[in-house]
Amino acid sequence: MTDSHDDYRHRRRPRSAFASRAEYLEHELQSMAPRRWRPNLPGRDYRFELEDWVPAMAATIGKIVMVAAIVAAFAGQLGLSDDFVIENVRYEMLIAALLFVVLVSGFLNPTSNLAGTHGPLIPLVPLIVASGGHPMALGLMIGALGFLLGISKGGSLLARLTGNGVCGGLLLYLGFIGISGQIESLFAWAESFDMAHLAFVVIIATILMYAYLEHVQMRWLAIPLGALLAGALSFAMGAPFEFTTEPGIPTLNPLYWWGEDTGWQLGLPSFHHFVAVAPFAVLAVAMWSPDFVGHRVFQQLNYPPKTDRVVMNMDDTMVTASARQVAGSLLGGGNISSSWGTYIVPAAIARRPIPAGAVLTGLLCVVAALWGYPMDLAVWQPVLSVALMVGVYVPLLEAGMQMTRKGKTTQSAAVVIFSSALVNPVFGWSLTVLLDNLGLIGCKERGRELGHMGRWIIPGVVFAVLCTVMAGIGMFPGVPALWESFRGL
Repeated sequence: MTDSHDDYRHRRRPRSAFASRAEYLEHELQSMAPRRWRPNLPGRDYRFELEDWVPAMAATIGKIVMVAAIVAAFAGQLGLSDDFVIENVRYEMLIAALLFVVLVSGFLNPTSNLAGTHGPLIPLVPLIVASGGHPMALGLMIGALGFLLGISKGGSLLARLTGNGVCGGLLLYLGFIGISGQIESLFAWAESFDMAHLAFVVIIATILMYAYLEHVQMRWLAIPLGALLAGALSFAMGAPFEFTTEPGIPTLNPLYWWGEDTGWQLGLPSFHHFVAVAPFAVLAVAMWSPDFVGHRVFQQLNYPPKTDRVVMNMDDTMVTASARQVAGSLLGGGNISSSWGTYIVPAAIARRPIPAGAVLTGLLCVVAALWGYPMDLAVWQPVLSVALMVGVYVPLLEAGMQMTRKGKTTQSAAVVIFSSALVNPVFGWSLTVLLDNLGLIGCKERGRELGHMGRWIIPGVVFAVLCTVMAGIGMFPGVPALWESFRGL
């Protein structure tokens, strides 16, 4: 993945050499030759384009929302105030932006996706706290396990074992669940002040806008235009909104955050805290694989041919997310890391590589954290919901449908959706990969080509380990937790 310093500058041609901007952007992707864990500089190795602001805006909105959700989930169980949540979110955004987003994805390894937030783990936070878990212990365990998976190339191995039908079904499931959730949230918000019709108007206007952008092939503008449209319509129709987060710098002292009477008010973790969070750490890292696979596949579907050099490297992304997790936890942050979906999906739609948008994302995160006011706008329900729907979930649906159009992929897609709805996407992914590779569903020829290790040994072990953990902590519907310490939580 390394070329001489002048390769990119020698290969690339200016915008004026192309008949359309789309052709120019595709040429940019094909010309790049990122250096892995070596300095990559703007101008020499990549360029900034107008389209880079789109994933940067979406990523910043998504970051504020997701980190706030996970910190609030911990704070609610621990009895901490809303002020603590805001302060910790601002702190986390500075950690992510300055130590990892710009430095790693924008400078040292442009094929490592940004380290974001582990959304699927949020519903498990109350169970983690109730079982005696400690945020730092959880973060360090996830970081250690994720690092081992990354350096052992486990992420890319699991990606190779995941067929198109399984990937497509996962994308369809995640897209549909995401859209449904945002529509419900938007209506619940509008109903809270007796204006349910406002949500209907905003969603209809968003559908029409998205259809028009598809028609004129400018779908990459869906996030800024959608957020602007939703915000303007809601405000014009009388929806309440006010700025409450004032400018400021969060506390930067880790000793404050991990004090016994300050910050988290928990002190440092003990050995029993690590034991309590171990099952959740295993599950969290296991949840990375379907998430990372989906992000990489979405890039590949939207990028032109001959762009393998700029596609997200799953193993490097796991290593980066693990390092970011350990650093954030030691410094006092409450974020749980994963691949940054609200960045990579819009970036793929805009046909832009990772590094330039990463630098702009870091800039916007710092501005939002210090200025404060943009955080209020980003979490305003109409802006938030529309940005996530048009920037992440609708594109996931489109990509899922595209992946399940050929061959027997529909069988695997249907099974992964069915089983994910029963338990969760981790269960659905691991079960369907096993069935697909055994040749019981999907393409039987593909299963024969994988050998014993890829056909049933590795998928079988992964499925067994995940089922043991999920059954142990009580994640199977209607089935009591197998481990006594988790019963009644």
